Amino acid sequence: MTGLDQRRQAAAALPRGPLAGFAAGSLGMGVWVTVPGLLLLYFLTDVLAVAPWLAGLTLLVPKIADVLLHPWIGHRCDVEQARRGHRRRLLLAGCALPLAFAALFAVPGELDGAPAAAWVAVFFVAGNLLFAAYQVPYLATPADLRIGYHERTRLMAFRMVVLTLGILISGLLAPLLAGGDTATRAGYLRMAALLAVGMLAAMVVGVAGIDRLRRTAAVPSSPPHRAGGWATLAASLRDRQFRWLVGAYLAMSTTTHLVLAGVPYYAEYELGRPKLTTVLVAAFVAPALLVTPAWLAVARRVGKQSALLAGQLAFAVGALVLAVGRPAGLPVLVGAVAVLGVAFAGMQLLPFSMLPDVIRAADTDRAGTYTGVWTATEATGAALGPYAYALCLAAGGFVASAAGQTVTQSAGALTAIRYGFGLLPAALMVVAVLLQRRYTLDRAARADAGRDGAA
Repeated sequence: MTGLDQRRQAAAALPRGPLAGFAAGSLGMGVWVTVPGLLLLYFLTDVLAVAPWLAGLTLLVPKIADVLLHPWIGHRCDVEQARRGHRRRLLLAGCALPLAFAALFAVPGELDGAPAAAWVAVFFVAGNLLFAAYQVPYLATPADLRIGYHERTRLMAFRMVVLTLGILISGLLAPLLAGGDTATRAGYLRMAALLAVGMLAAMVVGVAGIDRLRRTAAVPSSPPHRAGGWATLAASLRDRQFRWLVGAYLAMSTTTHLVLAGVPYYAEYELGRPKLTTVLVAAFVAPALLVTPAWLAVARRVGKQSALLAGQLAFAVGALVLAVGRPAGLPVLVGAVAVLGVAFAGMQLLPFSMLPDVIRAADTDRAGTYTGVWTATEATGAALGPYAYALCLAAGGFVASAAGQTVTQSAGALTAIRYGFGLLPAALMVVAVLLQRRYTLDRAARADAGRDGAA
């Protein structure tokens, strides 16, 4: 019996132990997803004296390598699965990510400006490559298992809760460990070293959790496929449902990373209190711990796509409130960020549970290739978001500074900080809604799940 035949068998129910072990890997990945997105642009402009336009390019250019390498890693991931029956070697290679994370903030004291930007860019490329080596096989796991429409959502809900913990813990600790209002190079290095230790432990636990899941409900491997590289990439992009889902996710990823990059600037220059960075991060991330079960229930009731569209629209409305700025009052602004956080939880859970739906509907054994394209899209959004915000800062005339320097920003720069944090995310999320409405697979997937349940 082939792997594709096995996928048609009755779905398995996953026990909580292996689910928790799998989800633990997201704790480490949450640090990489959060800390560079939250602090790296600010680290470049306000600690290393890198001009905003160059700082934006420093975060954007390394992602070009990601667009090329992630699909290739996905293909290698599928070859490993076919030849060895698992994807463990890539996962273990990705466990070197904490080293690159620490090096990212270990800029030598004599470097600032363009040389400092070059240092960051080199280790950002290395870190993104290692992150892909871990993330691609990690996210291919749901498609490797005999589980159905709703069980895939449940699996990703476990991941979402733990990922949220990683985002929340690192998002709260990183600014404090870096020095808070008096952030220094030494503070950033201390922060990176401490968080790297936690990353490594979580990622190793995640590898063990994936092994347990595969022993519970793995689909047997198919023989190695002949087509590879760009041929498998082209095959995934010919999948209409996958294209619309990926396009919508690119807009969502760009928007959320833009907001993360803008938090330190909004807290310091719009609200006048840098320590509010921690409060805003908590308001953005913490709701996910409470509402992820609610998103799971809503998805079961109305379907993943309808739930996702509601989350996207809520995000756009909350962002418009943030564009008002200080006159709205601090409680209203924190509440608006919390609305973004509720929507963010849905936008992390639902698209990631829709991806294996697409792979299963395509009846393919190339889950790694699909996932590689997906993670390349996520990486692109992670770069485009901060870059878009950096362009806003540059257009407004924002002045970069070194650690310890005090700079008075112009009225144009302050306006750019506020509108870049509010109006631009709202506009991008509307684009995500328009793209997501073109995705039509969810109704059929729900119908199949209903028939399987009845059987």
